[in-house]
Amino acid sequence: MEYGEFGREVKQAFEDSKRRYGAVKLCRVLGGAGTPCSIKRIQRHMAGQGLRPVVVKKYSHHANHGSIPDDKVNILKRDFRTETINQKWCTDITCIHVQKEGWTYLASVMDLCSRKIIGYAYGTSMTAELAVEAVENACLNVRDTKGIILHSDLGSQYTGKTFEDCLSRKEILHSFSRKGNPYDNACIESFGISQ
Repeated sequence: MEYGEFGREVKQAFEDSKRRYGAVKLCRVLGGAGTPCSIKRIQRHMAGQGLRPVVVKKYSHHANHGSIPDDKVNILKRDFRTETINQKWCTDITCIHVQKEGWTYLASVMDLCSRKIIGYAYGTSMTAELAVEAVENACLNVRDTKGIILHSDLGSQYTGKTFEDCLSRKEILHSFSRKGNPYDNACIESFGISQ
């Protein structure tokens, strides 16, 4: 069956995602690039072309009950309430597909009191340095960062030495989402979805 230009665009976006994206994310990518589409239409084209996203690692809640390593504590525990700014922050990296560069990455830091993005960094590589730059920018107008809780997922950008050293210097407390629980970082996750 011939799927035409739209089918080719679906396949290209799928390949660009390293065969990881399903219909929902592909719809976001194609829509963001100006291609009119719907999830159902993309699902039809994916099925017709035999495009199935690669499952990198299946999460089994029976195996670890959503636990995280002993040194990666969930301090926040979905308590997003704050009395003032600069008490609790959250951070994440969003993938953005642009026409010329392909995949780009936006690291953002949100203050949970104001729900505003207070620091960000944008680049073509999803690195710890990008994550650090976003935190550094968030700290520019904060006189004392000691004791601020910064919540992130367990991505390698946030669990490595580069990022941990940055938080240690600023005396920021690092809180981590549990594996397979995006709601632990729901505020910043919903910001990423809207991009």
